[in-house]
Amino acid sequence: MRGRDGDIDAGRPFDWGRTSADYGRYRPGPPDSYYEKLRTFGIGREGQRLLDLGTGTGLLARRFAAQGAVVTGIDVAPEQILEAQRQADAQGLAVDFSVAAAEALPFADASFDVVTANQCWWYFDQSRAVPEVLRVLAADGCLMESQFSFLPRLDATVAASERLVLEFNPDWSGADWDGRIPARPGWSRQHFTLRAMYWYDEAIAFTRESWRGRMRALRGIGASLPPDAVEAFDARLDALLREIVPEQFDILHRISVHIFEPLAG
Repeated sequence: MRGRDGDIDAGRPFDWGRTSADYGRYRPGPPDSYYEKLRTFGIGREGQRLLDLGTGTGLLARRFAAQGAVVTGIDVAPEQILEAQRQADAQGLAVDFSVAAAEALPFADASFDVVTANQCWWYFDQSRAVPEVLRVLAADGCLMESQFSFLPRLDATVAASERLVLEFNPDWSGADWDGRIPARPGWSRQHFTLRAMYWYDEAIAFTRESWRGRMRALRGIGASLPPDAVEAFDARLDALLREIVPEQFDILHRISVHIFEPLAG
């Protein structure tokens, strides 16, 4: 896998399945505003055939299903899919979840009106994922790629939490994101035209407990460290938060969206 800045975490292995319990309970999905804005571009409509890549615990998939879309969600981590299915069942939502990779989609040509990928596109081998997306999209379909990220350079709580992450995992490459959003990602130019791009910031509410869970579900902690190290990190973070924030607080997030249409021919 490759990330925004080259090899992810100096090649240190990670497994999202190890974080599924915390991921499903504490890692928030994008806020209501995210879905409301997408609907103005026709994404998430009732009856729309929608494929969510790297679905994780199904945050997007379940919300789109609740809006009436016909949703399929895939992820390479079986534990994530189990958690996604458990939560969908608890909500009474019909979502077709399965274990699969974005680079080898087990679906027929032109199966979907929309393909979505939130907070995961950089994990894919884009040289293989792009042709697969193009293959499964209907002729008038679109790809929506988005990010939902906190901002360490604007938020002291995030910055302090990230410094603690680096104490436990110096290889973690996700720290100190500068918040820059490319107007047009380079990988898209050969195969897509850009229909829309926008970004905005929104404060997301946390408690000390839920922020601890969110940070345990981080790639650099729960997905890569042994359990005793995760427990030690959590204890340190608990002590840190008691010093710097009240019981309830907000974390500023930057939300960005790119919507692409396949080039004709």
